[in-house]
Amino acid sequence: MDRLVSDIENLQKKGIGCVAIMSNDVEKYPEDSFDNMKKFSKDNNFTFPYLYDETQEVAKAYGAVCTPDFFGYNKDLELQYRGRLDNSGISGEPLKEKELLKAFDQIINEGKGPKEQKASMGCSIKWK
Repeated sequence: MDRLVSDIENLQKKGIGCVAIMSNDVEKYPEDSFDNMKKFSKDNNFTFPYLYDETQEVAKAYGAVCTPDFFGYNKDLELQYRGRLDNSGISGEPLKEKELLKAFDQIINEGKGPKEQKASMGCSIKWK
């Protein structure tokens, strides 16, 4: 989580707005409740909004399938990046490339994201 928060802070310093959205079914997974989300964001020093997608409409509209799943847009709100934070993921392999930061640097400089993008892998969204 520290890598995520640090990378988001770096994006914010570049003027990029960031938001996290949690879409899990809290009735089946009460550990993902709104109160627990607030505590989690505070405990992890989030500097960005952490929103609750109660109806799961946002996740479905974006085609999100797992957590985390990153979406990056250019200034014209065109999707330019759909991928992972970095190469380390949940495997814990040594960090070699901060893919999200690299993608946004390219979006800032060229208006377009990288052609090669690796999908996020994590826990599946807990659907209703």
